[in-house]
Amino acid sequence: MTAIANHPLTVGSAAHVVRRGCGTPIVMIHGNGADHRMVLELDDVFSYTGEWERIYIDLPGFGNTAPLNNAGGLPEIADWLDQQIEDLIGLQSFALLGYSMGGLLAREIATRRPEQVRGLALIAPVVDPDHDNRRVPEHTVLQPDQTLLESLHRYEALWYRTVSVIQSRENWERNERAAFPGQLIVNSIANQRLANRYWLPQSPDRQLTTHHYPKLIITGKQDHVVGFEDQFALASQLPNTTYAALDHAGHHVHFDQPDLVRAHLAHWAAQAREFVA
Repeated sequence: MTAIANHPLTVGSAAHVVRRGCGTPIVMIHGNGADHRMVLELDDVFSYTGEWERIYIDLPGFGNTAPLNNAGGLPEIADWLDQQIEDLIGLQSFALLGYSMGGLLAREIATRRPEQVRGLALIAPVVDPDHDNRRVPEHTVLQPDQTLLESLHRYEALWYRTVSVIQSRENWERNERAAFPGQLIVNSIANQRLANRYWLPQSPDRQLTTHHYPKLIITGKQDHVVGFEDQFALASQLPNTTYAALDHAGHHVHFDQPDLVRAHLAHWAAQAREFVA
């Protein structure tokens, strides 16, 4: 379904929203260069219990949501997202799941709505928006599959080489289903605006040190985009936080180690359901 907000900030930027199930809302926020399908891949974790309404939002300039008609950087996207959540959820309590850039946005939203948030899950989250400040390993393919690469179209193979750590037909199919399509339809102008303003006025993380709802941070040991060390430092600062650094996993950690990621998310979801402020 599509939710439309007629606020000055979002004129021309109707939010494309996919809603599934019923129960406590959980807002799913994808990362840069993708759309809601990147996190929709995890829907089965939350669907079998019948306790969660999953809300997937395409951010401006990604998927089926048009770009913002303003500067279009992280500060503006954060304001836009906060307004969408208000329109969709109101004053209900809810949980947040953010992947990559979505993990940074999720933390920002959590600081703005501390009385409503009951759980925060971060998958391969951006900690520092400035890539030069990140501690990241070199890109390494631990399990190459040249036969697979040769079977793909040239552009698919070039893209898959840059993101993959574990190359296999099954792994490619997850990427082809959930990551590659969104990458193809990113609005180039919006993406450049975002790159020009890829920062927040202040880090949300200091405020999160007083928030006691359950938190989960999952990283890949071979993640050459955001790394895993900065996320460990973040987890060490936050109360009630589980941290997992999964080996044989890169930035697409939930494609590289799907079973382990799902097990951690299921445990976190149970904690978030039971949380009482």
